[in-house]
Amino acid sequence: MKILLFSSVLMVSTALYAQPKLVSQATITTSTNVIAPEDEDVSQIQNQGGGGFNFRNFGDGETKSTTYVKNDLVKTVFKSESFRGVVYRDNAKKVTHTVFEIMGNKQGIIASDEDQADMRKRMDSMMKARENADTNATKRVRTVDVSSTITYVDETKKIAGYNCKKALIITDRFISKDTLVVWYTPELKFPNVSSTGGTSGFGNFGNQSANSFDKIDGFVMQYQRNMPRGRVMEVKVTKIDIEKELADKEFELPKDVEFKTMKEMSGGAGGQQFRFGGGRN
Repeated sequence: MKILLFSSVLMVSTALYAQPKLVSQATITTSTNVIAPEDEDVSQIQNQGGGGFNFRNFGDGETKSTTYVKNDLVKTVFKSESFRGVVYRDNAKKVTHTVFEIMGNKQGIIASDEDQADMRKRMDSMMKARENADTNATKRVRTVDVSSTITYVDETKKIAGYNCKKALIITDRFISKDTLVVWYTPELKFPNVSSTGGTSGFGNFGNQSANSFDKIDGFVMQYQRNMPRGRVMEVKVTKIDIEKELADKEFELPKDVEFKTMKEMSGGAGGQQFRFGGGRN
C-alpha cells in the first residue's frame, strides 16, 4: 500500500514538474542574424526610399532586441546598424504601437488586431490580382488562413541556461511553404509572448500566431527560417531575467512621436509605403 501511494505521489509530482512555469514578468534578450548568400547579385537590386537606402536589404546583418514583459504589456526594442525601433503591445486592448527610426527619421504606426487582419486580406487580394494578370504565372490557390503542422524531434540542448527541445514547424502561407527549425524550453511559458526577435513586430506587428509558436508547450528560444533571395534568418535568445521588477513607465508611449494608422501611412492605398530620409506621406 505504501509503495502504491508513493508511486502515485511520484507520478503526480513528475506531471507537475513537466508543466512550464507561467511567467508574467521578464526581460528577454535576443539576437537575430539575417545572412545573405555569398553569390547574390546586388547590382540587380534597385534602391528605394531615397538616400541610397534599400528596403529589400532591410534588416540584413545582426539585430539585437530586448523584450520587456509585464502581464498584458509587452515592449520590444530593436537595434541594428541600419535602423532602430520599438514595438509596444497591449494585449488587453489588442492594439500595437510601432516606432521606426531610420536615418534619423522617426515614424509611428498604430494598428489594432482588426486593422492587421484587414491588411492581410488586402495584401492577399493584391497578390491574386497580380497573378491573374500574369498569363505565364503558375496558378495556385491562396487563402488568408494559415495552416501549420508541428513535428517534434528527439533532440535536446541548452540555450541561455535552459534545457531545450527541438521541433519542426511547416507553415503553408499563401503560395509557399515555410519550414522552421525550432528549439524551445518546456521550463517557461509567457501568457502573451510566444517568441522574440525575428520579425516579431516589424511586418507582423507583434502577431506570432501565424508561426504556431503559441501552440508549442513552452517558450521558443531559437529558430531558423528561409527567406526570399536565398537569405536565412537565425534567431536566438541569449538571456532571460525573470527576477527584475519592471516599472509601469517602461511601457509608456513616447510623447515625441506622432502615431498614424496603417491606412494613413499608405496614403489610403492598398499597400504599405514607408518613406524615410526626406520623404513625407
